[in-house]
Amino acid sequence: MSEPASISAGIAGRYATAVFELAKEAKGLKTLEADVAALGAALRDSADLRALVASPIYSREEQTGAIGALAKKMGVSATLSNTLALMGQNRRLFVLPQLLAALEAMIAEEKGEVTAEVTAAAALTKAQADKLAKSLSASVGKTVKLNTAVDESLIGGLIVKVGSKMIDTSIRSKLASLQNSMKEVG
Repeated sequence: MSEPASISAGIAGRYATAVFELAKEAKGLKTLEADVAALGAALRDSADLRALVASPIYSREEQTGAIGALAKKMGVSATLSNTLALMGQNRRLFVLPQLLAALEAMIAEEKGEVTAEVTAAAALTKAQADKLAKSLSASVGKTVKLNTAVDESLIGGLIVKVGSKMIDTSIRSKLASLQNSMKEVG
């Protein structure tokens, strides 16, 4: 991990731990989970929001006011709203994506879940996704939540990442492997 990325992860981790512990104490993990999902979706969907949190052009007051208004409009819990305001005051909103990722991981750990990143050549049907999640749950020993993406360049098959394990059954990788073995022969 590069130094700036590790610094950002450290800052985000401290804020995430504080928010998570406060929400857990207040028995508000379900609310926190919904807030994190909503904020994550807003961050993915809005280039303006990404610019607001990442750009040093905006003053503390502008960032704090904007993030406060957004939190109020979205109905975010007081704990997370106050944390966002504090991050704005401290010029730390640039770690918002890492904060959300850390909170998602903490909530999943608390629920005994693990997230699998699945890339498929075509969109998975509900039945296929359920079968894959069930199969992964059996091998991992925890409830598996799937994050799916489509990459048509795979030609067929799947790439599944669970934690540090990766399973690549894509036709693209099999063709690349075949091509490499052909080079070794000839």
